Amino acid sequence: MAHIYTANAHVAGGRTGHGSTSDGKLDLSLSRPGSNGEGTNPEQLFAIAYGACFEGALATVARRQRVDVGLTSIESSVELHSAEDGSFYIEAALDVTLPAVEDPNLALALVLEAHRVCPYSNALRGNVAVVLTANGSKVATND
Repeated sequence: MAHIYTANAHVAGGRTGHGSTSDGKLDLSLSRPGSNGEGTNPEQLFAIAYGACFEGALATVARRQRVDVGLTSIESSVELHSAEDGSFYIEAALDVTLPAVEDPNLALALVLEAHRVCPYSNALRGNVAVVLTANGSKVATND
């Protein structure tokens, strides 16, 4: 296995604190979800990160299969839930649009394969419910 990249960040103050990356490219205030705080929250950051990572995986899959998917877009959501035992968990959804893919079966297959290779999907598999759609159709996964 080849090491590709390491991200380093510093967070102080938790959900109402501050976070920054070691390279200085990200430097932001944090606030609780649904609050009037000025910062963002981990769920918003995760939704952006997962969508971006998944789109990169989709581009890789399309390139490998020599399929032109056009300018793809992903609407991502991450929901925060509380459990009866006092713990918390998240659920995620990715609504993938592939404008140049008219064949619905091909769109589903590409998104399913992207889900297989995406590192975020692999990190979540078996622990976080993920709902995927491709051009408006639900993608059946074996997660």
